[in-house]
Amino acid sequence: MLPIAWGGSPQDWGIIILVVVLLFGVKKLPEIGKSMAEGIHEFKKASRKLNEDVDDDEPKKSEAKSE
Repeated sequence: MLPIAWGGSPQDWGIIILVVVLLFGVKKLPEIGKSMAEGIHEFKKASRKLNEDVDDDEPKKSEAKSE
C-alpha cells in the first residue's frame, strides 16, 4: 500500500501514466480528465456551501444561549 504522501520517482510516474493510457486509450483521457475536474469542482462547491451553512448556524446557537 502506498503512503499518503507518496511522491514517487519519475520512472514510477511514467509507468503509471503508461498503464492509464493502455487501459483507457488516448482518446478517452481528455474526457476522463474533464469529468474528474467537474467532480472536484462540485465537491468544492458543496464543501463551501456546507461551511457557509455551518457558519450561519453558529451565531444563532450562541444568541440562544445568551438569552
